Amino acid sequence: MNLSLNQRIKEFEQHLRTERRLSPHTTSNYSRDLKKLTFWCSKKSLIEPEQLDSQNIRECLMTLHREGLGGRSIQRWLSSLRTFFNYGLKNQWISFNPADGIVAPKSPKKLPKTLDVDQVNQFLSLSATSWIDYRDHAIIELLYSSGLRLAELADLNLTDIDLKEATITVTGKGRKTRQLPVGSQALKAVKYWLKHRQELKSTGLQAMFLSLQGRRLSPRSIQDRLKKISVRQGMQGKVHPHMLRHSFASHLLESSGDLRAVQELLGHQNISTTQVYTHLDFQHLAKVYDKAHPRAGRKKSS
Repeated sequence: MNLSLNQRIKEFEQHLRTERRLSPHTTSNYSRDLKKLTFWCSKKSLIEPEQLDSQNIRECLMTLHREGLGGRSIQRWLSSLRTFFNYGLKNQWISFNPADGIVAPKSPKKLPKTLDVDQVNQFLSLSATSWIDYRDHAIIELLYSSGLRLAELADLNLTDIDLKEATITVTGKGRKTRQLPVGSQALKAVKYWLKHRQELKSTGLQAMFLSLQGRRLSPRSIQDRLKKISVRQGMQGKVHPHMLRHSFASHLLESSGDLRAVQELLGHQNISTTQVYTHLDFQHLAKVYDKAHPRAGRKKSS
């Protein structure tokens, strides 16, 4: 007897958790994408994965697109489907991958929103009057200093930072670890936070950042804290963790022009991702301007 699509998806999710050891966040993303497929299939009375062909996947894709799902989201959805069906091929409960060869509709690329240096300084100039302030200051300094992803920051443990060497070890996508430098201002903020952290009721947790209840601070809580700080610091819009990561990458690239180094620091597998992420290579633009504009009037460096 063939298993249903829902049963196969549960089997696949177990495989992601136990065999591939993917993070709960990544596993949740796969589950969310596959639920879109099962919802569409239930309307079409398609119960088993063996019933699905490429035309079904295309029809489901077009439905999602009409409902407003963007090109990049559909691209990720297709990637999740391919991974799921490849798992089915490996375990021999399907004979072909119905998602292969299907391309997501293109969507216009959006440039990432960044803060300029003055805006970053405005956002980081927090006056600390409580342990929560010291914690929040350390959070935003680390995000900007080392270009961390939100999940990487939330997963930090006390043992991940080396105060003497001014480095931090983070676990990124695909459970890959990388070591990053920590700037002097961020290091100072972390030291202040760790001092005040000792004053909290001991929970035995190794989490770097704790909540009022003494639990590991969740990604959602970190996002909410940054929104509140945005209002408190008089920012024009809400600052979110990824905006600080964008700003880190953009400012570093503007100053160094070293795309490969920025790629390593961000933990990107492909440099094309970094090119989209950082979007502005100021030194390159300046050289083009100096060379091409008849009235540039800029002093040439020797």
